Amino acid sequence: MPAVADVDYKIDLTEPTHHTGDVQITFPATDKDYLDIKMPAWRTGYYRILNLANGVRDFQVMTEDGDSLNWHKLDKSTWRVELPANARAEDIVVEYQIYADLLGRRARHIDDSHAYLDASAVFMYADEYRQEPVSVSLEVQDSWRSVSGMDSTDDHRFVADNWDILVDSPIETGINKLFKFEVDDRDYEVVFWGEGNYDAEQTVADLKKLVTTGPEIWQGYPYQRYVFMIHATSGAGGATEHRNSTIIQRPRYSYGSREDYLSFMSTASHEFVHTWNVKAYRPAPLVPYDYQKENYTELFWIAEGSTSYFQDHLLLKADIMEPNEYFERLSKDIEKYYRKPGTDVMSVAEASFEAWSDQYGDRAQNFSVNIYAEGATISWLLDMALIEATDGEVSYRDVHNELYQRFDADEVGFVSDDVLTILEDLTGKSWQDWWATNVKAPVADVPFAEMLQTVGLELTFKSDDEQLPWVGWKGSESAEGVKLTRVERNSPAWNAGFTPGDVIVAYDDHRAAGGRFKEAISEYQVGDEVEVTFFRRDQLQQTTIVIGEEQHTGATIVPVKEPTAKQQARFLQWLNIPHPNA
Repeated sequence: MPAVADVDYKIDLTEPTHHTGDVQITFPATDKDYLDIKMPAWRTGYYRILNLANGVRDFQVMTEDGDSLNWHKLDKSTWRVELPANARAEDIVVEYQIYADLLGRRARHIDDSHAYLDASAVFMYADEYRQEPVSVSLEVQDSWRSVSGMDSTDDHRFVADNWDILVDSPIETGINKLFKFEVDDRDYEVVFWGEGNYDAEQTVADLKKLVTTGPEIWQGYPYQRYVFMIHATSGAGGATEHRNSTIIQRPRYSYGSREDYLSFMSTASHEFVHTWNVKAYRPAPLVPYDYQKENYTELFWIAEGSTSYFQDHLLLKADIMEPNEYFERLSKDIEKYYRKPGTDVMSVAEASFEAWSDQYGDRAQNFSVNIYAEGATISWLLDMALIEATDGEVSYRDVHNELYQRFDADEVGFVSDDVLTILEDLTGKSWQDWWATNVKAPVADVPFAEMLQTVGLELTFKSDDEQLPWVGWKGSESAEGVKLTRVERNSPAWNAGFTPGDVIVAYDDHRAAGGRFKEAISEYQVGDEVEVTFFRRDQLQQTTIVIGEEQHTGATIVPVKEPTAKQQARFLQWLNIPHPNA
């Protein structure tokens, strides 16, 4: 049981309509001249500075006897409280109002139906007491139910051994649906907030299967109790991992189709993998988390990309996803890789370090890679290389189990040399050259077909069999024309000088507005010249674009009909399930 709380948090949520709550924190007495009280600048699982202190108003501090204490701000996230000698024997009481309307950031959200509270965006801390026991009490409406990964002492009070557990254990309170089950002597809860077209019973049944798959990769579970929090929203989407819980958000009517449901379950699996990879072991610069500034590492591609790589593998093993459904998703990922010119510019190591300032949109697509998508591809490359180098004795799963066994995120994290040591320990050979080529350097040419052939799968592209016209831009239609939102580097549109923001109004003297522009361009032949009229900076311009030939589209992955014994063995070693035609 957690120790008696030394820091006591309370939040009044009885008037939630306008997204506000009243917070009170009681800190123990200290003999210092002052106490610095801080609000984090970011939250775990979302590597961006969020300026979470911007929701704080009406900040005030007093002694437990009610005497006001002077304070001033040192920076945007730090309040320094002056402690005269006559106040140092008393507890310190901090009060402020928090504005919570960051649902899509999965940071804080309060309304008349619920409150979602990630402590990093709600509850301040002081370094002196960060490792002391804490309690959190919620004052809520009678109809509300409160759920968290923390231990509870009554319906709306939670306790934890320290603030680091509190900050990694979000609270969902409000009007919700709650399901509980037990698997292998571990307790699970699934809480749904919001109405939507989800099937709660089916979701819970599949989550029961998912949570059995941990031993496919790791020896042991890092939790005794786990909570799935699911939000059916009016547009917000995303998910975040926590110590022994996750929050998953999707638009309320995006659960019904098979494709939507598999997307949801992939997200759930992704966050489940994170319970080990990131929460049980993680890169050294994130141990412990420094919530006041960026925590830079070149290994976010392992934290996020490898998690993305494993997520559907667990769904296959749990019989939640069929092999043909996995092949379809994988083929789409391959197409996206070929449509990402940034792969010949940026390495996954550089992308990891730059994650805190990662760009979006056209520039990112053309000159960057992603720690998730491209990180998953490099993880796949490493998996195949390990399997081949050891004749199937070692896979990438073994690497992650070793990371779990050797590194405890509460004490110490790992660096690149630690991963290389594990690789050498497992295989008896150095992986320095492989790392330099595939992690530290850009990888524009991935041998997808060869990797798939090794495991008895065939990759084909529709574009190999027919000439498909291509310009390399994307746009959104409006009454004026088509406004370009993306132009692929080295595409015909790029070479013709087009850039996002250009508004195409005509092609070969035909009007672009009206809904047929995309279809009309597809009717041209490869090599045709098209006169395009467009606005840039509100000035009418005209240029010629030469229609190109699209490559690597219409990807399809199918099992070979008669796989060899080696292909069957490699498939099993890769996905831990039999080849479909074995």
